[in-house]
Amino acid sequence: MDVWIGPGRRLRGEARVPGDKSIAHRALILAALGEGESEIRGFDLLDDPLRTLEALRACGTPVEMAAPGMLRVVGRGPRGLGAPTGVLHCGLSGTTMRLLAGVLAGQPLAATLDGDPALRRRPMDRVVEPLRRMGARIEAADAASHAPLTIRGGGLRGIEYTLPVPSAQVKSAILLAGLNAEGETVVREPVPSRDHTERMLRWLGVSVEAANGAIRLAGGARWSGRTFVLPGDLSAAAFFLVAASLVPGSEVFIGAVGLNPTRSAVLEVLRHMGADVMAMPTPSGGDADGPEPTADLVVRSAALRAITLQGALIPNLIDELPVLAVAATQAEGVTVVRDAAELRVKESDRIAAVVQELGAMGARIQATTDGFIVEGPTPLRGATVDAHGDHRMAMALAVAGLVARGDTVIRGAETVTKSFPRFFAALRALGAEVA
Repeated sequence: MDVWIGPGRRLRGEARVPGDKSIAHRALILAALGEGESEIRGFDLLDDPLRTLEALRACGTPVEMAAPGMLRVVGRGPRGLGAPTGVLHCGLSGTTMRLLAGVLAGQPLAATLDGDPALRRRPMDRVVEPLRRMGARIEAADAASHAPLTIRGGGLRGIEYTLPVPSAQVKSAILLAGLNAEGETVVREPVPSRDHTERMLRWLGVSVEAANGAIRLAGGARWSGRTFVLPGDLSAAAFFLVAASLVPGSEVFIGAVGLNPTRSAVLEVLRHMGADVMAMPTPSGGDADGPEPTADLVVRSAALRAITLQGALIPNLIDELPVLAVAATQAEGVTVVRDAAELRVKESDRIAAVVQELGAMGARIQATTDGFIVEGPTPLRGATVDAHGDHRMAMALAVAGLVARGDTVIRGAETVTKSFPRFFAALRALGAEVA
């Protein structure tokens, strides 16, 4: 599907973003492993969480859409999953594959995880290796542990494991396996990564300790069903934050967005760049609804300046870097992104893709081994660009089109269904020219 973006019209009004899909995966899994009925509210029909939902159903967990945006899940306990009759297809969702690998490693059953060709190209060795150390028997397509993965679980023992690269997904997979492991599981991370799993486990009453870079969890925990309320996805909100910052005369409100401290780096980065973003805590999001803090955001257009992004900041900013590259094209000075080699193994090689497509629009941008360098401000020109099968690239290019001179056409724009099916409609509702 091609989408046309026209330039220059100010953005005004309220943008609703989907429920946070990172938290949706975890809510589904922990509801399925709990005892009794749970509700998940604010659940949007996004490709990735739906893959996790369908996989849990295939393992015997009753899940139903009780009302628009509300799921009802009946959990059968930490070892209550059943052996699926067929392959568990993860589509393009690396989160589904990695988290379920950890879950299935702790279940006394055999199951196979597979995915679309693009997911099959993503190495899974970082999650397979620690799970094998815990005692899971995992067969993979090759030495790099590309999918399909066949997992024969059960009989796990806790381990102490240091992540070679910060990864919330790998950390979470080990912790989820540790729930059904004998003894204590300890995960050490070189820099803090997203802590949604630890927060949710504590909220459910599971003892999880975090100190000095180590997360500790004892096997054998049990918990009852609860009501989960998903906050708005800050990674999705980032596209509106950048767009409204760049398009003169814009003012956009985004309600009840998750502001987990391990996820909110994009707000601080934009503020350091000079963005006018105000956050007001919302009354929801307390312990009754879930463990994640939320806020209402208001963003107004502002002049931006360049920034250097590197080191410990990068793991908590990795999903927002494509749209921050767009912001950098309009910022005064030279923006440098380092230590972001992880971008090369996302849905696309995001370093190559962002340099190629923004370069086609006139940006002064060059790739490095682990990031990119952008010189700004540079007038962008409308062009025909490609999403590279990557939802975040499609949305970042749409933001670029809003500030370009002339028309922009995004090829393969349907990929936004992975995380934000209503994205182009939401832009149109704010006043953008989208067709």
